[in-house]
Amino acid sequence: MPRLCAICSLCASAEPTPGAMLALWLVHWGQKLLIWGAMGAFSVAGATLILNLLQMLTSYARKWQQMRPLPTIPGAFPLVGHSLMMKSNGREFFQQIIHYTKNYQHQPLLKLWLGTMPVVAIYKAENVEVILTSSKQIDKSYMYKFLEPWLGLGLLTSTGNKWRSRRKMLTPTFHFTILEDFLDVMNEQANILVHKLEKHVNQGAFNCFFYITLCALDIICETAMGKNIGAQSNDDSEYVRAVYRMSDSIHRRMKAPWLWLDFLFLMCKEGREHKRSLEVLHNFTNNVIAKRTSEMRRDEEHRSADKDSSSSKNKRRAFLDLLLNVTDDEGNTLSHEDVREEVDTFMFEGHDTTAAAINWSLYLLGSYPEVQKQVDSELEEVFGKSDRPATLEDLKKLKYLECVIKESLRLFPSVPLFARNLNEDCEVGGYKIVKGSQVIIIPYALHRDPRYFPNPEEFQPKRFFPENLQGRHPYAYVPFSAGPRNCIGQKFAIMEEKSILSCILRHFWVESNQKREELGLAGELILRPTNGIWIKLKRRNANES
Repeated sequence: MPRLCAICSLCASAEPTPGAMLALWLVHWGQKLLIWGAMGAFSVAGATLILNLLQMLTSYARKWQQMRPLPTIPGAFPLVGHSLMMKSNGREFFQQIIHYTKNYQHQPLLKLWLGTMPVVAIYKAENVEVILTSSKQIDKSYMYKFLEPWLGLGLLTSTGNKWRSRRKMLTPTFHFTILEDFLDVMNEQANILVHKLEKHVNQGAFNCFFYITLCALDIICETAMGKNIGAQSNDDSEYVRAVYRMSDSIHRRMKAPWLWLDFLFLMCKEGREHKRSLEVLHNFTNNVIAKRTSEMRRDEEHRSADKDSSSSKNKRRAFLDLLLNVTDDEGNTLSHEDVREEVDTFMFEGHDTTAAAINWSLYLLGSYPEVQKQVDSELEEVFGKSDRPATLEDLKKLKYLECVIKESLRLFPSVPLFARNLNEDCEVGGYKIVKGSQVIIIPYALHRDPRYFPNPEEFQPKRFFPENLQGRHPYAYVPFSAGPRNCIGQKFAIMEEKSILSCILRHFWVESNQKREELGLAGELILRPTNGIWIKLKRRNANES
């Protein structure tokens, strides 16, 4: 039988002693104090909550008043703004935004409210310049925080001094002399892609989007980590599936405000799947980093023992190798976590965007045979009948193909919109945009400004001939962003796009099977065709006359 506590035994005695009475009195008032304390804690918590709510409402009312002069979409309601009228579907949301920019193209900018958050869309070159050239307005939008579980605070998501320091450290790693080391990987994977496409020659139309994406994923994995994952041969690998599950999860979370709070997100099925994918991705990268660090340490020991010996003498250099050796101004190297952040960032930014650009280029070339013939002539001039791997010098000579890529990125920018969080009040187009606002830059609309691109919907690579660039506003075309936070990997991207496209087009003639209105554009993190890119292939030599 359980032993009674001291007070219980006192209470059970027939005649309580003075000591027992004192104990009972202490218990009685102790209980009251506990109740009052709990009530006080709830009162403090309630008061804090009410105070925070009042501060939020006051800030919201002040911003609403300050932002009233800006051109706005009608139909906003207090507190929810335009949220109720915005489409949740990625395709419909993007079409809605583009519809608004067309209707308000006579205005320098456009304001809408997402809940209590003011969002300003800009799509005029002179206004884009104000934001992108600023050394202060470099913080990415609130939405980028959903990338942080995967990418940490790498170059894409970091801000302030960390971003400045990291950018300075990493810029030399994207020099052309270093990028040349990656070309062998690009050529090898492009040839694997061509082999995979052979089965579609002289057959019906097929969706090429996934083929190109897997090729780009193989390239980015091997150039980033020195790891050949064989995505083109095995698209069902755990890592490949995790990459696509994670990307889809991030897209869906961005469109669902009820999933923005971490604790709610992790409670639902979506959040649990996100966590599992994250473990796969981080474990993979961590293992690759640990293995390569060990190899480099062992190689260093071998070099010390035998100057003529190195187990990695013929090993290809990867972005990871550069990260493990890079130092800041004070000689500090990157930590394991820092390295993982940048490798994962390079992975995330480097495969989807490039794959989209290549797909759009193929679609447009297949829709404009006269342009494809000019590319064909250039390839003949540079390579002749040879199917040898492209060299860096070859790629430099493919000037018309580069114009094709640039014009494709004008019509279908891989990143159709991106956002900044304003660190301070800013004047744009004669209007004051208050601190804390989200500014969305929309390259898809910007690139269709008839002031700089007459007949903007037409595919005209000659727009990027040197003589046609004169007088064009430098911020009228920003497929890789611009200013201090422009894309650090744009040279890598163009090199990869030229190498893959030149390899495909040296073997095949492309015919597109869709009208533009059949593509189903969805602008999320990447501009995607929801209906795929459907093309037909013929043997290239069969089209020579």
